[in-house]
Amino acid sequence: MPSPFPGMDPYFEHGARWPDLHQRLIAYSSELLQPQLLPKYVARIDERIELKPYGNEFTPDVMVVEPPRKLSENQVAYGSLVADEPQTIRVLDDERRVPYIQVVSVESGDVVTLIEVLSPANKIGRGRDQYLLKQDEILNTPVNLVEIDLLSKPTATYARHFEVNAPEDWRYIISVSRPRRRTSVEVYAVPLRDRLPRCKIPLLPEDDDAVLDLPAILSRCYEAGGYHMLLDYSKPSPVSLSKDEEEWMDALLTEKGLRTSTARQ
Repeated sequence: MPSPFPGMDPYFEHGARWPDLHQRLIAYSSELLQPQLLPKYVARIDERIELKPYGNEFTPDVMVVEPPRKLSENQVAYGSLVADEPQTIRVLDDERRVPYIQVVSVESGDVVTLIEVLSPANKIGRGRDQYLLKQDEILNTPVNLVEIDLLSKPTATYARHFEVNAPEDWRYIISVSRPRRRTSVEVYAVPLRDRLPRCKIPLLPEDDDAVLDLPAILSRCYEAGGYHMLLDYSKPSPVSLSKDEEEWMDALLTEKGLRTSTARQ
């Protein structure tokens, strides 16, 4: 069963659904690109380690550093009670593994292009700071950077350095930065009601761009992930929408029989 939305489905942004979608986007994007890249390049899924921020986005883990000790009997030492020994517990500023795609030259083994699919942790607080530091490192290398941002929260992509003029109601953004043109960025700015783009994936300058078919990838994610059984369209959107977006979405879901016209009241 296909998604009811022509493009990005805002119900994917629910915290319980996004991690699975993120993994699928990475895996299926790599799989779709591979035939276009051979024999000169290969698409590989790699991962980096980031500290796991805690706060509203994550619940901290804890680790018992010292085992509990038996409470002491009431004893007197030098005229004072002997204190019981406490446990020592440390909050783990844990690590999380962040997957991404790298396009590698078969001949040299060099990374030619990095493709990032942003997650909520890349967009707020300390996680955003970590991501932007990594982004700056990449932009100082001869590597193409493609950032796919399918989240509605404030942008953390390279396009933040530039003014995105049209369309005015864009919600999602894909940016492409080429090492020979760091003073400009290619942008696909996508409103909620539009389909996602088939975006360019740059390679070495002497080669034509590959094409990442985001509509096909998102459609496969939806069907393979069984999201039609998991997403409840009778409930309000998990992200804030404008009045026009809310009215458009309500009409769309009502037309497809997924909610009544009063469900959003």
